[in-house]
Amino acid sequence: MKSVLPVVLAGGAGTRLWPMSRELYPKQFLRLTGTTTMLQDTLRRLEGVDAVSPYLICNEDHRFIVAEQCRAIGLECGAIVLEPAARNTAPAIALAALHAIAGGDDPVMLILAADHHIADPEAFRTAVAVGAELVRDDQLLTFGIVPDVPETGYGYIKAGEAIGSGAHRVAQFVEKPDVDTARKYLATGDYFWNSGMFMFKASTFLNELEAHRPDIFKVCQSAARGMSSDLDFKRPGAEFAKCPSESIDYAVMEKTRRSVVLPINVGWSDVGSWKALWEVSPRDKGGNHIRGDVVTVDTSGSLLISEGRLLATVGVSDLMVIETADAVLVAQREHSQDVKRVVEKLRATKRSEHLTHQRVYRPWGSYETVEHGDRYQVKRLSVNPGATLSLQLHHHRSEHWIVVQGTAMVTCGDKEFVVHENESTYIPIGSKHRLANPGKIPLHLMEVQVGSYLGEDDIVRFQDAYGRG
Repeated sequence: MKSVLPVVLAGGAGTRLWPMSRELYPKQFLRLTGTTTMLQDTLRRLEGVDAVSPYLICNEDHRFIVAEQCRAIGLECGAIVLEPAARNTAPAIALAALHAIAGGDDPVMLILAADHHIADPEAFRTAVAVGAELVRDDQLLTFGIVPDVPETGYGYIKAGEAIGSGAHRVAQFVEKPDVDTARKYLATGDYFWNSGMFMFKASTFLNELEAHRPDIFKVCQSAARGMSSDLDFKRPGAEFAKCPSESIDYAVMEKTRRSVVLPINVGWSDVGSWKALWEVSPRDKGGNHIRGDVVTVDTSGSLLISEGRLLATVGVSDLMVIETADAVLVAQREHSQDVKRVVEKLRATKRSEHLTHQRVYRPWGSYETVEHGDRYQVKRLSVNPGATLSLQLHHHRSEHWIVVQGTAMVTCGDKEFVVHENESTYIPIGSKHRLANPGKIPLHLMEVQVGSYLGEDDIVRFQDAYGRG
């Protein structure tokens, strides 16, 4: 059996990358640094690593996004584990470790975040091979990033005694420093950024977790025993929601005597802010990273992204301007860490722009609200090839469907029929109906809803391929 079990943690919220990152579609599912998403980049980075199929840990709301993004790159997961509630990294890793040893194996686990950027994947794979050998002697290894600037946004690890293969005992974990302290760390050469990437045997981690945080261990052990299967997903027992929330750093790594650090230089970034994205992205002669329909005049040092409308700048520098269908962010580049305060304000004022995009993703595809008025709204639906919506009815609205691309298989009452491109059909209030795409290309249609109540909760489902009630 291959020795390394990758465990990808895909539960982050990415609030500093609003408005592109939203609670129900956060940054790990976005194409920020290339043509594939950050999750897909993380999984593809494992090609060439001597490893079994990865485990992915995500929350309930993201399960179909994760499954679809894995399918899109032809990757079969060893398990997709759904957290009933976010409890930070230590419980998530414990669930993966307990599931991994349940069959009698004791794999070396490689813990990765789904939303990190690594510019040199070959150097990363070499580091993983070195790490796999280091942890066979029951060490808990963290990858330390060789710093090149006095960064204040990361925690640091102080290296102690050398143990061979370039690794050191961990002398100390330190919190995010101020800039003067960060400069001192950089000058000594003994401090490294805490990457949040780890390697250890499953049994070693569980033994140390039980020794230092038995409360977390016991809850996770019980939740793992109660794990059930749901379609392609693994659901831990409900008691997991009662688990203390704690990071692996605080729960284990800072307490154990087995922690070691392997310094690496792989072009790593956690892409934790718009400034970080600007730093890892290609830039023009003026130092601008431009994406989308953007026109600049006398503009420098800026991150300019348009997802739709024309974005024009004149006589500005060091700005971040991010345009999406329903929001525009304008901020100074050096204030990129403060974007989360906008999200906090949106949440406090009970707005929805922090939660979802104008385009809402579903396991069958997506929909986007085009127009909304009194007693009507217009949506643009995209249904993936082979996908089927649930058999359902609405008590308060009728629907008109106009196919603009592809072929729709429609069920309405006791009739089933095909609607072709440039054809339409009508779904009366209270009629059981279903929409499916039997074709090989995406189905695009316009949906006009008319009625007294148009909320998404006016759905009674009778059959659903995705296990939704």
